[in-house]
Amino acid sequence: MTDTRPDALRFIALSLALSECPRLVKAVRERFASPAEAFASSPAELRSLGFDEDRIREFFSEDLRGRAEKEFDRLAKNGYSLLTFEDVDYPVELREIFDPPFVLYCAGRTEALRGPAVAIVGARRPSPYGRAVAGRLAEDLSSRGLIIVSGMARGIDAFAHEGALKGGRTVAVLGSGLGRIYPPENRRLFDRIIGGGGTVVTEYPLDGEPLGFHFPQRNRIISGLSLGLIVIEATRRSGSLISAMLALEQGREVMAVPGNVTSALSGGTNGLIKIGAKLVESWEDAAEELPSPVREVVLARREGETRLLPLLTDEEAAVLALLKPDEAATVDELLESCGRPVPEILVSLLNLEIKGLVVPGPGRSYMRRL
Repeated sequence: MTDTRPDALRFIALSLALSECPRLVKAVRERFASPAEAFASSPAELRSLGFDEDRIREFFSEDLRGRAEKEFDRLAKNGYSLLTFEDVDYPVELREIFDPPFVLYCAGRTEALRGPAVAIVGARRPSPYGRAVAGRLAEDLSSRGLIIVSGMARGIDAFAHEGALKGGRTVAVLGSGLGRIYPPENRRLFDRIIGGGGTVVTEYPLDGEPLGFHFPQRNRIISGLSLGLIVIEATRRSGSLISAMLALEQGREVMAVPGNVTSALSGGTNGLIKIGAKLVESWEDAAEELPSPVREVVLARREGETRLLPLLTDEEAAVLALLKPDEAATVDELLESCGRPVPEILVSLLNLEIKGLVVPGPGRSYMRRL
């Protein structure tokens, strides 16, 4: 078995050294293929990237290695886990964004990071209308198998997490370390998310403080983990609009819940709708914006059904996309349409049948389950 500890320690050391300096994170990512390569570089090379002398000394110090080892041991002691950019379980959607984090410190079940997800963000001080919409929309979407992602902040974020927990699972992305829950009153919510099969993640070390610039950085992870982002109540200068712009840059669907035109809390959301964001009044509106085959599976869910949406491989998703609920397709027809080997198609069909997404028919034919 391969010993992954040295690689993990290098990633942690890189996180400890650079987590408070996004500019250097970007420079290191662009210059070096891995943390091992970065730590094998020369002081002159780091100096050319903008490192000052104090940071260079820290970067090559034994003290940094010792801190990384303590961080690793504390993660294990608390039952937390670490996902590095090189791990096969690192979220696929997040890997595709422009500046994915080197590491994710995780509390809870990391499987939740692999499910199809929708982000819900909004005002820190929402109206009763905003609170009710956030909770209901999150519950409706999570009960149909989607993971709800938000920032565990006060307001809409917290209500979205709470609603999601009534229907399924949720992922919270922090702007601080797992040892510094912020805001502190959401400690109980942190525990409930973990206990409910969800995950709390951050790119910051355990004792990372909730510094102001962490939260705009955090927002790119929220949108990066998701297929689409819904904004519920936001002023025209809201941080939620930063999340929306990041989502657009990442190629995610941006949606917004309309609000009262006389309320300042509606300025941002109504403005997003004006420039093309999908107007969302119900879970169906949001589901219709998701990519296939997630869209069709979610929309087919009956009210009150709480089974989690099965995770699909790329091969399974490709086969499911070719099937219709009202017309059977044979294996030969699927072969002609997708050009994949017959054994691969048969394995995908078997897995889709086990997951309850297809119905077998006569003559090796299959239909999508309604």
